[in-house]
Amino acid sequence: MYFEHIAIDVADPVAVAAWYVENLGLRIARHQPQPTQMHFLTDDAGAFCLEIYRNPVVETPDYHARDPMLFHVAFKSKDLAADQARLIAAGATYHAETKRPGDHLIMLRDPWGIGLQICQRAEPLV
Repeated sequence: MYFEHIAIDVADPVAVAAWYVENLGLRIARHQPQPTQMHFLTDDAGAFCLEIYRNPVVETPDYHARDPMLFHVAFKSKDLAADQARLIAAGATYHAETKRPGDHLIMLRDPWGIGLQICQRAEPLV
């Protein structure tokens, strides 16, 4: 078994996917327009996908009302300060920062409230 994807139900998958492509360097690996506007996003490695879609059968979560530590998408960063400033300029909001030996983590929210963590680690997780 290995990871294939994780899915996030959002109210406006077209806008969310476009923001992630433009601001997080992801690309659309697959898109199914109807009925859910399903977008599978991946990075340059292409080993894992983030699915952004809208399921009309269930209520879209209110990500702004939840602490982003309950659910977040984490990205490696080579320059935390520059990435933080760039993402905030693009509509993200600051939530918290954590420094511990070997790790520096900044928690943001994307414009739809979904938690985004940007990470610098002395030792990569994988």
